[in-house]
Amino acid sequence: MTTIKTGTRSPEVYYLNELLSKLNYGVIVSDYFGAETDKAIKDFQLNNSLVVDGVVGLKTWSALLAKNANGFSINSKLLSEQDLINFSNQFNLELAVVKAVNEVESNGKGFLIDGRPKILFEGHVFWRELEKRNINPQSYVNANTQDILFESYTKKYYVGGTAEYVRLEKARNLISDKKIVDAANSSASWGLFQIMGFNAIPIGYNSIDEYVEKMNENEGEHLKAFGLFLEKNNLIGLLRSKNWASFALKYNGPAYKTNKYDEKLARAYVKYV
Repeated sequence: MTTIKTGTRSPEVYYLNELLSKLNYGVIVSDYFGAETDKAIKDFQLNNSLVVDGVVGLKTWSALLAKNANGFSINSKLLSEQDLINFSNQFNLELAVVKAVNEVESNGKGFLIDGRPKILFEGHVFWRELEKRNINPQSYVNANTQDILFESYTKKYYVGGTAEYVRLEKARNLISDKKIVDAANSSASWGLFQIMGFNAIPIGYNSIDEYVEKMNENEGEHLKAFGLFLEKNNLIGLLRSKNWASFALKYNGPAYKTNKYDEKLARAYVKYV
C-alpha cells in the first residue's frame, strides 16, 4: 500500500477513511487526509502499539487491515511508541530525534511475513569470520558455495526476503562445526536496523546465539541492539547535539552525502518536534 499522511488526496485516502469509519472513528469518508483523519489515525496507532506519527505506511496499513478483517490485534513483534519513548529516556535523547532516526535509518519492517527477522547474508564477511576462527575459507570454495563464500564484497548474490535464509542455512551447514554456525550468524545483518551479527559481543551480548535469539523476539529488541551499537560507537552525543552530518557519516559511511541522509534526518526531526 502507498504511504500517505496529512494533506494527501488520493483513492488510498478514501479507502483509509472507510477502514477508520468501520472502526467507529468519526471521519468523513472522502479522498482527503485532513485533520479528522490525522487525529483518528494517531489514536489508532497509540492504541495498537505503533509509532504515533500520523503516517500510514506498511505497519499501520497492516494493522488496519487486520483489525477490519478479524478484530485481532496486530503482530506483537512490531515497534511501538512506548519503545521509542523508553529509548529516548534511556539515552537522554529528544523523542523527536529518536523518531527521526527511526524513520530514516530503519529499513521499514524488521520481520518477514513468516515471522522471522529480516536478514542479509554477506559472503565476504563469512570469509573473514571463518579466518577469525582459524578456518581456511579457501578450502571450501567450490561451485556450490560461490553464493555464500567469497573474498571481496559484491551484491551479485543478494536474493532478499526468505531466500536469504536459504543462503544462511547453507553457510551454517558448510560443515558440522559450531564455529561454522557462529561464523555464519555473525555474517548476516539482522532486523529493523540491520546490525551485523559480528557486532553482537562487542556491543554487549554474551554470544552470537543470544543476539540471534533476541533478534527473533520483536522490533523492540532490534531497537535495543541499535542503541547498544550507537553507544559503543560513540554516536549518542552526535544525536544529542543534532549533528546530523557527523552522525550520518559514522553510521552510513561517506555515501551519506550521495543519499542525503543528513538532510533526511534534519527534515524528519522538524516534523516530530
